[in-house]
Amino acid sequence: MRATGIVRRIDELGRVVIPKEIRRTLRIREGDPLEIYTDRDGEVILKKYSPIGEMTPFAKDYTESLFRAMGHIACITDRDQVVAASGSTKKDLFDKPISREMESAIAGRQTIAINKSGGGKAVTVTQDDDANGYTAQVITPIIADGEPIGAVVLLSKENGIKMGDTEIKVAETAAGIVARQMEQ
Repeated sequence: MRATGIVRRIDELGRVVIPKEIRRTLRIREGDPLEIYTDRDGEVILKKYSPIGEMTPFAKDYTESLFRAMGHIACITDRDQVVAASGSTKKDLFDKPISREMESAIAGRQTIAINKSGGGKAVTVTQDDDANGYTAQVITPIIADGEPIGAVVLLSKENGIKMGDTEIKVAETAAGIVARQMEQ
């Protein structure tokens, strides 16, 4: 564990303020759920909680099914990282932090379909990603209990591929199913 050199006191209601620098570094936003637990040494540990991360096995199976059915790279993200990926770039996407562009796409609450052949500029999925490699993509936010909690993403690196109504409907259906799983 890293020492930060920052000390905070607990107030009379048992609250402690997480310093802004740490919130910014860990991308903790107001309203984000935190998991609180202790270890054997008596340390209190705060961890960002990802409801989608809790259903990683389901998400992996789902992205694999999307990949087999559509033939496109498929991934599911939460608001911080890619929690499941299938297809040729699985190792490049899985468990990587999402980009600021992807965060904005999720926060926008609208399905985005981008085709380079139509002059569109691809969205960078992860912080390490090169969006120039994608020729087409569909990004559909997952909205559960009225809040955007992640996205279903279909990607292609093949020339001549254009994503249209079919891919949009499949991504929206997948996002709806994941959202309903989260609400149960």
